Amino acid sequence: MKHFKIKFRNSRLLYYLLGGALLLSLNNCQLDESQTIEQRNWQLVWSDEFEGAAGESPDAAKWTYDIGTGANGWGNQELQYYTNRPENVALDGSGHLVITARKEAFAGAAFTSARIKTQGLFAQAYGRFEARIKTPYGPGIWPAFWLLGANIDNVAWPLCGEIDIMELRGQEPYLINGSVHGPGYSGGNAITQSYGSTNARFDVDFHLFAIEWGENYIDYFVDDVLYQRITPGDLTGEWVFDHPFFIILNVAVGGNYVGFPTSQTPFPQMMTLDYVRVYQQAN
Repeated sequence: MKHFKIKFRNSRLLYYLLGGALLLSLNNCQLDESQTIEQRNWQLVWSDEFEGAAGESPDAAKWTYDIGTGANGWGNQELQYYTNRPENVALDGSGHLVITARKEAFAGAAFTSARIKTQGLFAQAYGRFEARIKTPYGPGIWPAFWLLGANIDNVAWPLCGEIDIMELRGQEPYLINGSVHGPGYSGGNAITQSYGSTNARFDVDFHLFAIEWGENYIDYFVDDVLYQRITPGDLTGEWVFDHPFFIILNVAVGGNYVGFPTSQTPFPQMMTLDYVRVYQQAN
């Protein structure tokens, strides 16, 4: 059977028709009624549709890698060794990229996975950043779609800023979190909001995770339902979201955000990406 994808570039009508009804079923989601959005006209400027043969690596013109265990488990006590092997990150031949976390001894670590990024290849300030993802699951599994300030080599974290578009604790596959980190509100003090439903799991099917980011706001969406808006007034420190950020996709194993894998954590675990797209607001 021929594989094809139906990809919606503007689902604002769907938001207005269904958003209110969907929000009524959500847990931990308290969007202020005043947080409505104007119509925004988006122009696609960068994307990866992950077309290619099974086993191919991500497009080297668009993605590079973090390799290794990182200092102190990438600052989070994570347990995996990130590689660029096709066993951990590769196209599936059906229009998807798959990042796979495995339980295996490798270079002194007990697990392997992958973390890819656009650092040095693509970064942008403001716009709509979106990805259609089916998440992994299980205690100690930590998938993420996030942005990091492109000035990180000059000012370090968290002054560079971090925008977490989607993070999920594998033990809570029905709940995602959207957050920002910056000076005075990083780590466990991040500004964050949860979105989810006990009637749906994000590992069962694909969902569209996105932000729409402007000079003084970051709006968070799941399947084009707005569930959080962050503005400078919401922060406990400086607003540092006024410069280009690059994209990161990864699946961590363990860490202070999710805890350790258990005997109930099945391996391998895959995060499957249908596409990643970035837009600018058209004049």
